[in-house]
Amino acid sequence: MKKAVKVVAAIIENNQDEILCALRSPDMSIPNMWEFPGGKVEKDEDIYTAIKREINEELQCQIETLDFFNDHTHEYENFTINLIAVKAKIIEGSPIPSEHSKLIWLKRENLNSLKWAPADIPAVELLIAEQ
Repeated sequence: MKKAVKVVAAIIENNQDEILCALRSPDMSIPNMWEFPGGKVEKDEDIYTAIKREINEELQCQIETLDFFNDHTHEYENFTINLIAVKAKIIEGSPIPSEHSKLIWLKRENLNSLKWAPADIPAVELLIAEQ
């Protein structure tokens, strides 16, 4: 049976209506693909606590969570991921890529220009449709 992983991702938007995109490093699973930053939800942790902790650990900045965005389950070859996306904004600091190869800010209409991790694609499509 495939291992199921519950993951939360932050849809972080800046004042120029750009969204933060993170490139997975070559050492990560699903390498060299783009994703929304975030990570695994720990046991007994709610999604909002988890995303604040993960963004602080991964990007060295503080966020405020705004709204639940979407919930999607994707089956990869070796595991299943339940990806819960939450809209957020940075309230302290600037994102620094500690685990990712690169961070970029993109307008919604340009999100399709990246090669996204399959689990993130439904959130990308919803963001583009929001325009």
